[in-house]
Formats: sequence, C-alpha cells, structure tokens
Amino acid sequence: MLTDSELKIKSYEILRKELGEPKAEKFISLLIKDPFDYPVWRKNLFEKKNIYGLSKEAKVFRDKSKES
Repeated sequence: MLTDSELKIKSYEILRKELGEPKAEKFISLLIKDPFDYPVWRKNLFEKKNIYGLSKEAKVFRDKSKES
C-alpha cells in the first residue's frame, strides 16, 4: 500500500505524463481553488455512458497501454 506522499507523487507523475506539465499544474490548481465534492463528481462521472461504451473505452485504453 502506498503512503500518502507516494500516492501524491505517483498521481502527479500520471497527470504529467497524460496531460503534460502545464495542464497537470492547471488541473491541480483547479482542485485546490474550487470546492470539490468527490463523491458527487464520481457519481456523475459515468452518468451518460452505458456499459458497452465504457467497455469499448476500456479496451482501447488497454490496447493503447500495451503499445507503450
């Protein structure tokens, strides 16, 4: 299990890799600046997607990850 510090570092590395440094920094500043209710955000995250769309996206992501 990761410590809190390890989790923060790993999460930032992922954000930076996927978004690039400027967008990762902007994302973090948005989280800090805006009140953020994670449970509500999580509940609404997949609201407009069905299981088939999510499955297709997961397969594309998995295939893309295998290429790296």
